[in-house]
Amino acid sequence: MAEYLRRIVDDDLDQLFAALPAIALEGPKGVGKTATAERRAATTFRLDNPAQRAVAIADPHVVVSATPPVLIDEWQHVPPVWDAVRRDVDRDMSPGRYLLAGSATTRTPPTHSGAGRIVSIRLRPLALSERGLCSPSVSLGVLLTGARPLVSGATSVGLSDYAREIVASGSPGMRHLAGRALRTQLDSYITRIVDRDFDEQGHSVRKPDALRRWMAAYAAATATTTSMAKIRKAASGNDEDVPTKVTLSAYRDVLSRIWIIDPVPGWLPTRNHLARLNQAPKHHLADPGLAARLLGVDEGALLTGATAGHVGPRHGTLLGQLFESLVALSVRAYAQAAEARVRHLRTKEGRQEVDLIVERPDQRIVAVETKLNSAITDDDVRHLLWLRETLGDDVLDLVVVNTGPFAYRRPDGVAVVPAALLGP
Repeated sequence: MAEYLRRIVDDDLDQLFAALPAIALEGPKGVGKTATAERRAATTFRLDNPAQRAVAIADPHVVVSATPPVLIDEWQHVPPVWDAVRRDVDRDMSPGRYLLAGSATTRTPPTHSGAGRIVSIRLRPLALSERGLCSPSVSLGVLLTGARPLVSGATSVGLSDYAREIVASGSPGMRHLAGRALRTQLDSYITRIVDRDFDEQGHSVRKPDALRRWMAAYAAATATTTSMAKIRKAASGNDEDVPTKVTLSAYRDVLSRIWIIDPVPGWLPTRNHLARLNQAPKHHLADPGLAARLLGVDEGALLTGATAGHVGPRHGTLLGQLFESLVALSVRAYAQAAEARVRHLRTKEGRQEVDLIVERPDQRIVAVETKLNSAITDDDVRHLLWLRETLGDDVLDLVVVNTGPFAYRRPDGVAVVPAALLGP
């Protein structure tokens, strides 16, 4: 059995499980929820196992009567266990009693949301700092303090390494795979989504090929705000029997419920929350490795630009889009550890864009741009400097995450940080 790779979320769990009675780990299949939770469990119920599921269906009380801490894996197969845990927590608020791991939200929600009893924590595929490429030298958590720390460090990780990490997937169970074995595993993952996960969510897929085409079109729109109408058009190809908008809405709904679609919400430099809600999200899949596989591209194709057609306007390359997705995946893990949220900024008609806005609870921010370039120019930071001029002290720091070898601060104060050197 492979040695457990400690995750960023482990620090959160160490702190929270010592104070809270029940925690739900949420995220797509294969991101390591079970392995992370099992390290803290005395009793485990695997509800994707038919025998254990039958027991939980017959009597959910069996689950809450077990020796704690109790791990209830894939709890969504038996939604009544959620309510059983909630009621037991009402009875006894002692910390460290329940861990629930789920790779989907339920079609039939529990009778109670669990608010105030069960705390949810998101687990995503491995961030770059968790993959062992090198030791990070720049902390997002420190940048969020507003201290404008010294930025330094060097790495030998380069563009080809990032392309390799994109296609390699951040699934812990696939990290030992390469070549055909990795491609086959990713194909199997996608097939399961189409053939099984949709059925488990109560949605029968009449045209699997149409669903696959739509997923590929969505993957091609990674890191853009391309409209769903354009994605639908790209997915239709030459097929005259195009899925309806209702069907495509169902696709999105199911893929969201199983955590495969993971968009970055929009944000505006204003404290008007209603204005923020009008901003379109940036499209991302849970793992850029899935996006690359859906598009049929490997490391070589990404580096040479020999890639599939894109969806909507693209400024740059598919490699640039998937690199941004890889950075977004990582920054979200680091931001979660710092109790911050991640958004993106795009003003009207795209006059100003910032790839990632990391926002503290007090609404002060660190703004992050991603660039494939190893050398950063004044043009690369102009939107960051505009944002600082617009918001003043609400901007805690400005960062360009790139593929270069060195971390440093520019004379204008912008931190330039290779992706491999950024950590929590």
